[in-house]
Amino acid sequence: MGAEHSPESGMERSAPMKYPLVLFLAFSSGTAALIYEVVWFHLLELVIGSSAISLGILLATFMGGTCLGNVLFPRVIAESRHPLRVYAALEVGIGVAALLTLVLLPIVGPIYFAWGGEGTQGLLLRGMLAAACLFIPTLLMGATLPALSRFAAKANKGFSLGLLYGSNVLGAVSGSLLSGFYLLRHYDVTTTTLAAAGINAIVGAAAMIATWQTSQVGFRKIETESSVGGPEGRKGPPQAPRQRAASRSDREGGPNAKSRSDTRPADMAIYIVIALSGFCALAAEAIWTRTLGLLLGGSVYTFSIVLAVFLVGLGLGSSIGSLLSPNLTSPRRALGWCQLFAAAGVAWTSYNLSASLPYWPINPSLSTSIWFNFQLHLDLALWALLPPTIFWGASFSFALEAARGESRDNGRVMANVYAANTVGAILGALATTLVLIASFGSQWTQQFLIATSGVAALIALFSVTLRRRIVAAIVTFAVVTASTRAVPPLSELLVAHGRYSATWANKSDILYAAEGLNADVAVSSFSSGALTFHVAGKIQASSVPRDMRLQRMLGHLTSLTAKNPESVLVIGCGAGITAGAVAIDPRVQRLALVEIEPLVPQTAATFFGRQNFDVVTNPKVHLHIDDGRHFLLTAKEKFDAITADPLDPWVKGAANLYTREFFEAARDHLKPGGVLSMYIQLFATNADAVKSAVATFFEVFPHGTIWGNTYEGRGHDMILLGSVEPMQVDLFKFEERLRQPDYARVAQSLLEVEMKSPVELFATYAGRASDLTGWLKDAQINRDRNLRMQYLAGAALDADESATIYAEMLRYRRFPEDLFTGPENSLNFLRAGLTPGQR
Repeated sequence: MGAEHSPESGMERSAPMKYPLVLFLAFSSGTAALIYEVVWFHLLELVIGSSAISLGILLATFMGGTCLGNVLFPRVIAESRHPLRVYAALEVGIGVAALLTLVLLPIVGPIYFAWGGEGTQGLLLRGMLAAACLFIPTLLMGATLPALSRFAAKANKGFSLGLLYGSNVLGAVSGSLLSGFYLLRHYDVTTTTLAAAGINAIVGAAAMIATWQTSQVGFRKIETESSVGGPEGRKGPPQAPRQRAASRSDREGGPNAKSRSDTRPADMAIYIVIALSGFCALAAEAIWTRTLGLLLGGSVYTFSIVLAVFLVGLGLGSSIGSLLSPNLTSPRRALGWCQLFAAAGVAWTSYNLSASLPYWPINPSLSTSIWFNFQLHLDLALWALLPPTIFWGASFSFALEAARGESRDNGRVMANVYAANTVGAILGALATTLVLIASFGSQWTQQFLIATSGVAALIALFSVTLRRRIVAAIVTFAVVTASTRAVPPLSELLVAHGRYSATWANKSDILYAAEGLNADVAVSSFSSGALTFHVAGKIQASSVPRDMRLQRMLGHLTSLTAKNPESVLVIGCGAGITAGAVAIDPRVQRLALVEIEPLVPQTAATFFGRQNFDVVTNPKVHLHIDDGRHFLLTAKEKFDAITADPLDPWVKGAANLYTREFFEAARDHLKPGGVLSMYIQLFATNADAVKSAVATFFEVFPHGTIWGNTYEGRGHDMILLGSVEPMQVDLFKFEERLRQPDYARVAQSLLEVEMKSPVELFATYAGRASDLTGWLKDAQINRDRNLRMQYLAGAALDADESATIYAEMLRYRRFPEDLFTGPENSLNFLRAGLTPGQR
């Protein structure tokens, strides 16, 4: 057989082709990994909750698994194994494990619900569940980059590991956008997981096909050549790799590398620096994602855009760093200066997010197309986030180059640097989300990150000459000092009014603003004396008449229509007005109030005590700080009534409380004669999202009814009221009850919102399931596996179709003769009030 057909020559001919192949594999791996991450977080949040603690557990488990996979790969997989074959097996394994996760979660979920709850035991079980579902696939994910690094360096001389990492990160960008804007928007988590598994299968097959181009002998030949400098190395290259490593050590002020043990102190410094870089990057991401959620609106699309932009910066920075690395005399020194530039970048982003962008004269409601606002969101995120993320991405490439030393195993180099960076990232994300923001605020936390970046810069620059050390120390001190002073406090206007900050400037006085564990909270007052309660940049409650009317309606409909409301669950505290309306009912003996953000009930007690009847300090009220869905699913008791007042439907996570599975869980936690009431808004959403919520509710509560709260005669928001048995409202009984002395506070509460009798409360009737079949015929059911509602509502967060939606629904309303009974004059009042088009 001729030489041109030998394995060795085949490998040599195919080597140039391997360069784009490796980048394609890295890109595809990143795409699939981010799709999985979005899906797994989606599924597990439904089980263990979406509080900061639960999200911290998920993040630590996901990143910890990938970190362990990086560390174990070079220690478990021998260099003699063909890395592409190993990589192909890893990709197939990831796809299989991901599909098994879809099967595993419905099995382990009920086990967790039976044993989970609040306290230490609940936290441990959350961690165990996350580990059971994510450990194997994330472990395999973590090993893919070292496998590709090992192959790339041996099949392509001069291949940059930083470029490999950059390609992987840019693939993650595509995964974030693909999952957020297409797959989950149109399909469900099963289809999305199958799509990601399909990517795993394609790249695994591509890797195996590439291995068939050459035999294992050919690969060993390339491996041997790469370790001694290639075929031309035997002819005397200008400088062998060992000599280059030694020269670099000389340039950086260290001794020549004589053995691996001699390079360990230098390597350790590099690992510490890249770990600090990861700490700062993920800590900053946690802060800025939250702030951008205020600035742009916390929809599922916003979070996809922010994550994508952050990853774009890392990918671009890593790619730029990889291109610069071969020409650098000292990658370690470049790593140090990058940390210093990143510190200045933190100040840039902080200033823009808190002191500049909220005051740009932009009114989001001027646009009739959500896609225009998405373009605006992308522009603002790029402007704010790119500078620091580019330097963090470049730091990774410089750390890879600096850590190579004499190591012939590039898989080990990638694994060690990646692991150090990931450990730092895990610590940064957890410390920031669970401790730093809530305890010290985002301003101090960002100043701390700037100082940490300065320390990392000094560690990296420590090996240079004394004169350069002094210069570096002076420059670092100056940059860190200037940068920390440039970090402003979080804008109170932004905390209160979020994306509409510019349009609300100087219209109210902000009495209070604070950053909490899960959300930011504010209270503002107007010249009329009205108070508004803000959570996550939105007005969630107020003392304005239309809002007071809705909040009191939600509370009184819940307790009055329940057969015997001794025990009531209220999900969502807000200003406490709904819970207060429930608590003053004399039949209510115990009220469980669940709120995810600890600051909310504290603020409600301080500013809204009169409006909420001091509900927070009421002895019959038991406050639980937890995700409302998680509390309900893990609750061992049943309730006589449940009411929920979630955030706006377009807010990421709000749709968790509108799924069929949640309604089924609520129904199963009701005692005989119990009721479930849900708030649903008609503004800042569209008809499709409203229909989705209503149709889903009626699937579980076929006897359900709708009660409307109008503003200036037009639809504004509504209440869904469901019961297992057909409901019947005896107007005479309710009128008699409210005449009793112990119901005086309830009667006064209704009077304060211009409802002089129970008849006027029930005159808000707006329809029921049997009448609205035609209106709901095209509605999409909101399920745990698709959360359709948040994608529908997220595309209309600037719309105001409330009047149109409500008027269209009323066209189907008929007077329910079998629902109301009582005196004829009361029934006639209702008949007159429920004439289509009125009220």
